[in-house]
Amino acid sequence: MLLTALRLLYILAASGATAVFVNSLSTARPDLVNAHPFLTWLFVTALMSSLVLVDLIVRRKRIEDISAVYFGVLVGSLLSYLLLQALSPFVAGTSWAGLVEIVVPLALVYFSVSFLLQTKGEFRFIIPYVEFSRELKGGRPLVLDDSALIDGRIVGLAEVGLADTLLVVPDFVINLVQSVADSPEKTRRARGRRGLDMLQKLRDLPGNHVRVEATGEELTGQAAEHRLLTLADELGARVVTNDQNLARAASARGVGSINLNVVANALKPRHLPGDRFNIKIQKRGEAPGQGVGYLDDGTMVVCEEAAPKQGFEVQVEVTSVLQNNSGRMIFSKLAV
Repeated sequence: MLLTALRLLYILAASGATAVFVNSLSTARPDLVNAHPFLTWLFVTALMSSLVLVDLIVRRKRIEDISAVYFGVLVGSLLSYLLLQALSPFVAGTSWAGLVEIVVPLALVYFSVSFLLQTKGEFRFIIPYVEFSRELKGGRPLVLDDSALIDGRIVGLAEVGLADTLLVVPDFVINLVQSVADSPEKTRRARGRRGLDMLQKLRDLPGNHVRVEATGEELTGQAAEHRLLTLADELGARVVTNDQNLARAASARGVGSINLNVVANALKPRHLPGDRFNIKIQKRGEAPGQGVGYLDDGTMVVCEEAAPKQGFEVQVEVTSVLQNNSGRMIFSKLAV
């Protein structure tokens, strides 16, 4: 909205200032302006309005801080003053001096404000005792896609503190999950509702670090994956997803990503039922006939009928794995 208002004000100011110039009673106006005042007004207004078109072509624009407007006006005014001083020997006393004095300040102020708005908080001004810079809570932000919300494992990571950073949920991702929740298909509807429930759980966590990001109109109409990666790139964030193709696209664009399936695979137990390995039986277990050994990471291995093998290394086969908050215990039997 602020950029839209800026563009409208700029076009109105350019149009009004040009109209005042061509309708003034000054005799110092160029003969071309005197002969064709309306065409001159139309041409100059269109020329200055074309700067807005150039600005629209560069689509990376997003309002972060209203102070950008203030600094943009200051910088633009300073630059226009310096440029007018440099141009004064060439235009002073000519019939174009009035038009130059209108065009230069408007154009430079507009571009200064627009540039600072498009930096989205990444700019830094340092003046004595005052520093304006982007502040991020914790590490790099994490941008969640719809698959990560529906999956729900991000909630567990946040609960234990592994995702102790700003979690960004774009508004279009919420719209996608909401559309799934409104689906007439029962399975899809359940998945969508789960995604909305997971978002609410994230918001209810102590020390809530969840922010719903309202994306700018410049991203409207683009594919959701492209919008997600563009937003993550602008925020300097990583994308959290279950979509392997999205993770690959993020890597191709130089955007960091976290695939929850890869994380889960990295955290799965080293030994699963049916696996075989060698272990030294170090002592007898609590139940009759049990022998107890330990892996190199300290995990206790209980082996049935291994008490007579105390002090010896045997091959065992995993029968089950007990995992809780206190750690992990492996139950096994002697391999045949």
